[in-house]
Parts: sequence; C-alpha cells; structure tokens
Amino acid sequence: MAVAETQLYAKVSNKHKSKSTSVLLESLLAKGFPAHIAQKALAATGQKTIEDATKWLHSHCNDPSLDDPIPQEYALYLCPTGRLHNHLQEFWKESKRQCGKNRAHEIFPHITLCDFFTCEDQKVELLYDTLKRVGDSFSQCFPPSISLSLHSSTSYLGFFIGDSHANILRDFALAFSSEASALADCHVKPCLKQLHLTLAHKFYPHHQKTLEQLAKCINPGEACQWVAALYSRDMRFVHYQTLRALFQYKPQNIDELMINTGDFIYVDPTQQSDVSEGWVIGTSHRTGCRGFLPENYTERANESDTWVKHREYVFVTASKFFTQTENEPKVKLNGEVHNPSMARSVTNVLSLQNPTLRRGVLVMRHGERVDEVFGKSWLQQCLTADGKYYRPDLNFPSTLPKRKDSVKHFEYDPPLSCCGIFQSRLIGEALLDQQVTVNYVYSSPVLRCIQTAQHILQGLKLDQKVKIRVEPGLFEWTKWEASRVIPNFMTLTELAEASYKIDTSYRGNFPLSSLVPSESYEEYVSRSSVVIKQIITACPSKGKGVILIVGHGSSLASFTRPLIGLPARDSSDFAQVVRKIPSLGMCFCEELKEENKWQMVNPPVKTLTHGANAAFNWRNGIVED
Repeated sequence: MAVAETQLYAKVSNKHKSKSTSVLLESLLAKGFPAHIAQKALAATGQKTIEDATKWLHSHCNDPSLDDPIPQEYALYLCPTGRLHNHLQEFWKESKRQCGKNRAHEIFPHITLCDFFTCEDQKVELLYDTLKRVGDSFSQCFPPSISLSLHSSTSYLGFFIGDSHANILRDFALAFSSEASALADCHVKPCLKQLHLTLAHKFYPHHQKTLEQLAKCINPGEACQWVAALYSRDMRFVHYQTLRALFQYKPQNIDELMINTGDFIYVDPTQQSDVSEGWVIGTSHRTGCRGFLPENYTERANESDTWVKHREYVFVTASKFFTQTENEPKVKLNGEVHNPSMARSVTNVLSLQNPTLRRGVLVMRHGERVDEVFGKSWLQQCLTADGKYYRPDLNFPSTLPKRKDSVKHFEYDPPLSCCGIFQSRLIGEALLDQQVTVNYVYSSPVLRCIQTAQHILQGLKLDQKVKIRVEPGLFEWTKWEASRVIPNFMTLTELAEASYKIDTSYRGNFPLSSLVPSESYEEYVSRSSVVIKQIITACPSKGKGVILIVGHGSSLASFTRPLIGLPARDSSDFAQVVRKIPSLGMCFCEELKEENKWQMVNPPVKTLTHGANAAFNWRNGIVED
C-alpha cells in the first residue's frame, strides 16, 4: 500500500483517533492490505489477534462486498456468569426440549443496556476505551447482586430488575451512550425502559404453565458475576435466517456455494420461492460468497452464533479490571451446561415419567419416489413399445405390482425407487435397534406410502405380526395433486395379492369417495385434525408403544399440530415448511396421560442424510472426447 494512501485515509476517516496507530493495524498495513479493508477485518474479528484478522482477509478474498463501506452494528449487554448463568443455560436447554424453540433461544441470557447501533470501523477502539472508563467510574457503586423478580404473560417470561438496581444500570448505559456518541461520532441509544432478562418470548400460550414451572427452578439469588460486554453483528443480515453446515459441500456448478462443516450461512426467506426443491440460496459468513447449497446439509442456528464479542468489563466487589476476550476462558454461548441439581429439580417439578412407558405417535414422510429422481416422464422411460416394464436404471424398482386397470395409473401414483426401499428398511432397522415397539401402522392410500410402511415393518421384523391400515384421510392436500383429480389407487385386494401386509378388515375413518379434488386449505386442515383424533381413539392405550403413520411431507405439520394443541400454520408458511421436508422426515409426539395432553419430542432415531448420485455414461470423457 502506498504511503500517501495511508496518510490520506487517516486524515479523512479518523479525526478522533489516538496518536499512535494500533499495533494490529500496523501489522496488516505492513502486509500490504489497504487501510479500509484492514480496518474492516479487525472490526469483523473483534480486534483480537493479527492471526484472526489475516485469516478473515484470506477467507474473504472473493467476497464481492469486501470494498463496500458497510460498518458493523454494536450492542452493549450485561451478561451473568457463574452459577446463575449455568442455571439459565439449563433452562434454555430444557425449555427448548419441552416446548420447542422460542424467540429467546436465539440469544444467550442477557440484560440489554444499549441496543444495536452502527460505528465506523476505524472508530471501534474508542468504544473499548469508553467501556473501560465508564466501567471504572461505576465499579464502586455497582450492586454486588442484582434484584430479579419473575414476570409472566401469555407471550413473555422473564426477570424484571428491581428499581434501585435498574436505576444504576440505566445510569451506566446512559453514561456509556453519551461518551461513545461524542467520541466515536455514532448514535448510541441507551435502554431506559423496564430493564429485564428474558427467559422466553413469543411462545404458544398453552406452554406458559410449563415454562413458569421451569423458571421457578432458577434461584435468581445464585452467585453471579456480571459482565458488561460489547458485541457486534453484520447489519446486512439482521432479518435473515442463520443456518449451520452439518457437512462439507463442494460445488458441482459455478452458481453453488462451497461450505465446510460448521460454516454459518445467511438465508433470506423471501428469496427462496424460485429455488429448486431441496436447495437454498445464501451467503457464507466465513467467506462472504453467495450461492446455492443443499438444504439438508444444514440445520437452523441461533441468531447470536455469528456475533463477535469485542471487549468486556467485569464488575467485581473487591477489585476492578478490564479484560479482552482473547485472555478469557472460553465460554460456550447458547451452549449446553449440565447442572445435575437443576436437571433433578426440573424433573421433580414436572413429575416426568420414563418416556419408554408412554404412548407415542410417529408421523413420517414416505421414502424416495421414483419420479423424484427420473422426473414426471419416468413411466415412459421404463415401458417398451408394447407396454411391458423394464428397468432402464438400477434405481428403478425391479418390478411394478400388478393392477387390473391400466399401468398408466402409476404415473400419478408412483412407487418408491430402489433407494427409497433401502431408506425405509434402514429406518425400520434403526427403530429396532432403539427397541421401539410399534403397535399400529397407518398409511396414506398411495403406493409409495404403503411400500414405505411395508419395508419399515420388515426392518423392524414385524411384517408378519403388524398389518398396515390404509387410511384415505391421510392423503396429502389434494390441491397439490398434479392431475387435478384424485388418483386411481390400487385396491386393498390388489395390494394384498401383491404381498403387501394389508389389514383388509380395516375400514377407513374417511372414505376414499369423500376426498375432494382441489380442496381448500381449511378443508385439508379440518380433515387432518379429524383423522388424527379418530386414529388415536381407535388405538387403545397399552401403556407404551408407538402408532406409526406414513404419509406425505404435509403430514408432519397437519397431523402433529392439532395433536399437541397448536393452531394450523398460515397456508403460505405451510407450503414453505413442507417443501423442506426430506424423504423419511419424521416428527414424534408422546402422550402425557396424567396431564391429558401430547407433546412433541425428539424422534427415537436419527435423521437420514445422503448425497446425490447422477447418471453416468462411460463413453463421455473415457472413450470419446
């Protein structure tokens, strides 16, 4: 970098800068990085080490926004440490397990002192100086413990700060905001309203009682050291979803995104409607590059997982000191901190039974269907000129079951692929390994669901003991049916003659003739709610055991939500959720008989993930140019 450029940059952008340039910035400038990009790297990594900043710069070498003058956003939080923090983390884990994720789970336990504000990269060090000076001035009057009282409503649960202590915290926030605004030339707004530490936010009202019981296990008077911490985030992705990569993915095409295990990806939900099924388009937090990636290689992460802690001021009663994060022991934010006493008290409060003694409902999507791999014209690919079936690819089924009407009806009622059969049997074997007892099996009338149920039973070694009940009411939302009419399904007699273990004596709760083409979303939701309740009633409780329901992607939401007391999703949200559900995706609900309700918990087996395997012609590239 030219000397003149460095001097000009310093004159224009840093009128409040200290007399000597920071050692970190000098090191990056010596390596030849432009000043504005070096400042950006330091701000993005918390100005910790030269190694962190250099690694960030190399990772972002192809970042199209590298030269853009977009600052980070900063916030000042007061965070608990010690035993109180451990109890709060145990609450985070247990509330998520029992009631599902709510808005509070996106961020670690904290009290907001100053909400997010922007600060130019070259002025961030002034925020650090301000935090230390203001911390020093308040260290003598900072309370040794903070008064916390539990407050609950239908959508919020948390601790309110007592008035006398809240006044001290407000004064601290006001002092920081005033000095930071003046020195760093940024607009910092202190939180002057009711100060609080949120435990749960935007949850379903029927979860309020459970959350309150869990919260009462937290002793707000536990030993705690409070830390005022300065965090930053990338302001461009505030309203995006954050995904975490579970596996490495190497791009097959130029518009795809390279991801490593553990990478974070920012995804804008409003930009996914035109993306192919099973894919998302997002921006890598590690590299800044944008592209397509397979959605089943990722999981939802928390909003704060990509935040950077810059500096913190620890308030102690005997002495005061200022620490930089690289000298602090690593604390896992939003992680799981095991606390045996907390876990025991939670269990005692809710009087939980052994889960293996409860009745459960396992709702599952069918395995991979043949048209999902070979397209809508799959049937034309496997029929000879005289209408006989043959196998053009090993992933086509070895045979098609016999049916009395035309083989062309398979076009709208396709079978499983060979991989779909393997997937289903693998799930059955996994259920057997986990000693899951399946007492009843219900299936949608489509062939792929019946085949999935059959091969799961084979994997469970129950195919000679448990028969499949074909329930027309489990069919998917008919509006999504490509033929615009209800397909001609194989009859129970045809299925039995094809060696499927069908309960031919079973009469469905919802007759096949009652299915309406292009039904409204409200009609589908109503049908699903009625059918799941009728199935539960028809299966006597035997103390333990599972009702297996094999349906469609739409089944996971439409049959479990009414069971656990949740309202139906909005139709547009419903479509977005369903398109993300892979083959053999599943949800599991267990009965809390003593409370006369059901709750959703983790399924008894792990997910099944695998990559694509494209068709291969040995001539191309091997023999022919």
